[in-house]
Amino acid sequence: MKAEFNGVLSPLDGPINRIGLVGRQMTDEMGSVLERVRVFAEDHGVALFPEDSLRVGELSRFEALSEGGEGVDLLLTLGGDGTLLRGVRRVAGAGIPVLGVNLGRLGFLTSISPVDLEDSLTKLLAGKALLDRRFTVQGQIIHADGSLGSRLWALNDLVLHKGGVARVVRLDLRVDRAGDHYEEVGSFSGDGVIVASPTGSTAYSLSAGGPIIVPEMDCLVVTPISPHTMAMRPLVLPSHVRLTIRTLEPGEDIVVTADGQIGFNLEPDDHVVIERGEDRVALVRFPGQTYFDTLKRVLNWAV
Repeated sequence: MKAEFNGVLSPLDGPINRIGLVGRQMTDEMGSVLERVRVFAEDHGVALFPEDSLRVGELSRFEALSEGGEGVDLLLTLGGDGTLLRGVRRVAGAGIPVLGVNLGRLGFLTSISPVDLEDSLTKLLAGKALLDRRFTVQGQIIHADGSLGSRLWALNDLVLHKGGVARVVRLDLRVDRAGDHYEEVGSFSGDGVIVASPTGSTAYSLSAGGPIIVPEMDCLVVTPISPHTMAMRPLVLPSHVRLTIRTLEPGEDIVVTADGQIGFNLEPDDHVVIERGEDRVALVRFPGQTYFDTLKRVLNWAV
């Protein structure tokens, strides 16, 4: 019997009677999958709440998914990892489990393929599913006068990089511990820096040379983007510290983005404080699925 990688897995809580739907742009494949979901839901007495862009055809008569996902027991995302990240952001903080159907390419975060749709939903309704509660990261922009700017939240990563033309940026990093104690990490010039969760360690951070961190770890992965020195390498920090990032070139056009989907321009002399997120994200998994199987399937890890 295959052993499960279940360091952070827990049983699915409660019945699933109301399912929210989030999906990518409409295609023939998307339309076919939506129709299968609709038929399954009606056959099993499950209410559907599609986002506005999916309320077409037979789904137009269904109530729309609220912005925060209130009232649904599960969010079903139809698309690739980007669609799942968008869905996760939509229900962030609500504790709603998220199940991803992979209609994209890699599908690292999604759990099932379209061919397994009805079988997986049947298992889900029967309580034969597990929750993989993933660590998140959050950031706070702080202005030069000490006032608070925009807040950011991500399942994968927060990234500081140069806006506009392709030029390097000089950044300074420090680690804040309890009270007023802090430690200087150092400064470097490069294209930017990625601060990733363990989940995000296999995304942009990995492509920039960062390590793979298994999901049960609680930590922050700090990965420089094309640093102009061999002395600046990826760094793994414990989850209880805060990382402060400042630009050493005030007035430069710096952008901070969350999961590559939400972005804010920093004002002159702004800095960003990044730490572990207050909420975890519950991704739905099924017995027999393991993290290392996913690595092998998506990344050809150890093959």
